[in-house]
Amino acid sequence: MTTMQQYRTLTDDDAFSLARQVGRVAARFDAAHDRDATFVHEAYAEMTRCGYLRMPVPTELGGLGASTRQVLLAEEELGSLSGPSALAAAMHLYLTLVQRWRHRKGAADAEGVLRRVAEEGLVMATSGGSDWVCPTTTAVEVEGGYRLDGRKGFCSQAPVAGVLSTSAVLGPPGPDAVVLHAGVPLSAPGVRIVETWDTLGMRGTASHDVVFDGVFLASDKVVGTRPYGVLAGPLLVAAIHFAPVGGAAYLGVARGACTEAARLLSGRADPAPGAVRLLGEMTARLRVARWALHSAVAEVGEDPPADEATLATVMAAKRHAVVEARAVVDAALEVAGGVAFHRSSPLERAYRDVRGGPFHPLTPEATLTLLGSRALADAVSGP
Repeated sequence: MTTMQQYRTLTDDDAFSLARQVGRVAARFDAAHDRDATFVHEAYAEMTRCGYLRMPVPTELGGLGASTRQVLLAEEELGSLSGPSALAAAMHLYLTLVQRWRHRKGAADAEGVLRRVAEEGLVMATSGGSDWVCPTTTAVEVEGGYRLDGRKGFCSQAPVAGVLSTSAVLGPPGPDAVVLHAGVPLSAPGVRIVETWDTLGMRGTASHDVVFDGVFLASDKVVGTRPYGVLAGPLLVAAIHFAPVGGAAYLGVARGACTEAARLLSGRADPAPGAVRLLGEMTARLRVARWALHSAVAEVGEDPPADEATLATVMAAKRHAVVEARAVVDAALEVAGGVAFHRSSPLERAYRDVRGGPFHPLTPEATLTLLGSRALADAVSGP
């Protein structure tokens, strides 16, 4: 079996191999986790064993030194085998990319976080999709720091995470308020997980609620601030790094559905020309969506500027990936026919899992508004 110690310079084939290792393990348990809405523990045990969760950590800090593009390759491959495992891992992997970005920008605490990921197997979760730019969790100044109170939703991989990357508003919510960003240990007094995750799809991610009840946050643990209601600062950096990784996970689900549709079609003595054409359309959609994600990452680079232009680039690619992923899975059901209507079909699960893609911020509609606003501003300002 492959282990992270076997790698010196990670290759694309290595990234694929790691994803396949995890996916083969995960696939055996996915149906049960989907049925019972339980966490993909087996997949995470394999991720820890083979080093999948340490991929983006620089080699000098104990990781595999994967590029962002290689993380996308791995996440798409894993998504084709186990959608919930890929999406859950995406939440940790993008936060690891954020810490790598911060480390390269000189953040003093980032190296320690990256070393913990590599050496201790620290898993990081996020509440970024919960209350987005307007957090409802409050921060009240106390001696040495802040008291946090509130509730966060959509905290994927909560059962195994050690730290939650989260935010809280200091003072009454409104235009003049300041939002604090920090990592809060899930073992801290006053933190508890409420098992709320019973959903249409992606049921194995265990994206439960996390409640803060008088949780103490030391002042020196605040990693940044931003204005209330504004996508800026640490949240902007997080959004930029999440978009391509999350898009790749959903694209993988669609590719897995396309593969299953092709398998079913190949077993027919005389496939209908319309079904063959539809399979070709699915393949084309997948390729163009993959090109969009990888081109966006190449355009912004490994150390992207934390600005609106970067956000627009990666969000446009994510929008294309999740919208096309949904279309591909729908087409796969048409190719497969009635067999896909059975709960035992992997296409039925893919149909539900891929529905989660458009809910992640920025939503497809919000992305179009962002792109349109930028185009309008460019038109007004002129050449």
